[in-house]
Amino acid sequence: MNSILIPPSAIKGRGAASRIAHRFERDARDAFDDGWGTVDAQPGGAAAPPRTQVTFEDARSIISRNDSPDIYFEHSINPYRGCEHGCIYCYARPTHSYLGLSPGLDFETRLIAKRNIASVLRAELSRPSYVPTALAVGTVTDCYQPIERELKLTRSVIELFNETSHPLGLVTKSSGVERDMDLLAPMAQRRLAAVYITITTLDAALARTLEPRAAAPHRRLRAIRALAEQGVPVGVSVAPQIPFINDDMEQVLEAAWDAGARTAFYTVLRLPWEVAPLFREWLAVHYPQRADRVMARIHDMRGGKDYDADFSTRMKGQGLWAQLIAQRFQKACARLGFNRERFSLDTTAFRRPSPAGQQALF
Repeated sequence: MNSILIPPSAIKGRGAASRIAHRFERDARDAFDDGWGTVDAQPGGAAAPPRTQVTFEDARSIISRNDSPDIYFEHSINPYRGCEHGCIYCYARPTHSYLGLSPGLDFETRLIAKRNIASVLRAELSRPSYVPTALAVGTVTDCYQPIERELKLTRSVIELFNETSHPLGLVTKSSGVERDMDLLAPMAQRRLAAVYITITTLDAALARTLEPRAAAPHRRLRAIRALAEQGVPVGVSVAPQIPFINDDMEQVLEAAWDAGARTAFYTVLRLPWEVAPLFREWLAVHYPQRADRVMARIHDMRGGKDYDADFSTRMKGQGLWAQLIAQRFQKACARLGFNRERFSLDTTAFRRPSPAGQQALF
């Protein structure tokens, strides 16, 4: 009896189609039909969709420091590891390899929550050596992914920043940011808060396959409008740009401008480590007829490779195709009025917090 390799297929509500081996594994596994009818015995001929699992972690430190010259922030905070949004292109997927987990399905189904984030952050902000800078929240995994509704770890961070007058910038694809408007709006009036919302495309069907559990495009636009109406500075990220997949950059920028966003930026698709085979798998499942064409254009922007980590080109790419994307972005922003005024967050109002459980004397 011959075994047949089972090709990957789309899993409803998930971005990845498999638990691809992480780069530290010695063994790689493929699914085979052994001919004994075990595949046919499953409903629909496939295994049950994987459920989301949350593990709690007691973190030893919270603030991450960045020294990459092509990233606009120096310090960041991420309340979670892994992200249920399941964006197939996410450059953070390879971080799950350090946990011995797959950057594929495990990244979006096996999540880690830093349950002590507020207490550890309070201790870090209390140190005499701490110097406040604008902290970016949600740079590796979305700080408003679905489990935030119950755990409220992101809200605990914002509450502490509000208490200490510490500036922050939130990055998200979720409309869940509207929940914390009661904190963000007053902070914005003191130049302590800004929000950046990613809208990859206005095509809802495409968004469901690219970012299956993120908010729908129209909900993100509504969140931009709600924030802007309350005086919160809002920016839009039209990232990543993927050749022959999301080709509506100008329409996204126009809709975001109309909703109230006043700053904009973009990146091109990045495929570091395991993201490259995962994205190829996604193309084979969803866009097999154009997979080769997409990868050829990516190679045009990456010096003939899936990815080039050079700081000078990794965010925007290189070559004629990258130049075309840059020109489209620049012309659309100039026409609409994006990025004409620079908004800076105030670091001078910061007041060091008292240790937990103690009251300040003055």
